[in-house]
Amino acid sequence: MTRVFVTVDIEGIAGVVHGSEGSPGNPEYERARRLMTAEASAVVAGIFDADPEAAVSVVDVHGPYRNIIPEGLDERATLSRGKPRHFGMMDGIDGGYDLAMFIGVHGRAGSDASVLSHTFTGTILDVTINGKPMGELGLNAMMAGAYGVPVVLVAGDQSVEAEARDLFGDGPEIVTVKHSRAHLASESVHPNVACRMLREAAARVVRDRPDSSPLIVDTPVEVTVTLARPVLADLVAMLDDVERIDGRTLRFTRPTVPDAYRILRLVTVLCSTPV
Repeated sequence: MTRVFVTVDIEGIAGVVHGSEGSPGNPEYERARRLMTAEASAVVAGIFDADPEAAVSVVDVHGPYRNIIPEGLDERATLSRGKPRHFGMMDGIDGGYDLAMFIGVHGRAGSDASVLSHTFTGTILDVTINGKPMGELGLNAMMAGAYGVPVVLVAGDQSVEAEARDLFGDGPEIVTVKHSRAHLASESVHPNVACRMLREAAARVVRDRPDSSPLIVDTPVEVTVTLARPVLADLVAMLDDVERIDGRTLRFTRPTVPDAYRILRLVTVLCSTPV
């Protein structure tokens, strides 16, 4: 039996190009969450095509973590939704999984020509881990790696493909469902085509097990975070053992990857504080 941890974000879904499509309470969002649910279901179907005895956990990782439509998801998977979760987007990865798949991934903060690129929140301008810039793809992959779980499938735009190759080399399979032209513009395959691509890719990686190793980060982990506003740095600087480098940049070191990731999630919460 193959145990698979599948995260699904919304910005990297085929056809999604604008912030309104990721914001609950408007018709654009309702369409986008249906597209998100369909891509998640396609991946689940592909996993079971290759291994009918698989166990699949789908993890909703966008915004409120309540976007995937539960009754629309392939019923063979479980669905993790809602927040707060102790390890945010990667909560549950310590549950003994064999493989991880990241769907709907967007580029890291500052990516060139990448639709809706950011890192956790629009108020974080950059994150480095032991001196290497990382976005959500790398940060989530290092959490999976901390528990020995390799990332075998990544889906998003061309900037995500480039990030994945930089992080993982030729290991995982990359499904590029759209080509970003600007921060709010892309050329995308049809959603049905994206779902077929994802189903076929998920089946391949479960069946063939690509040569993809867990992403291992040296410990202790040194994290540098650059924020959009000094007042946000004021808030983050109140955390224990956080050093302020300048008006918008902070640095901290934690003994393990989960410890570092948890503090990053707390930074994200603080940066959402109205000030």
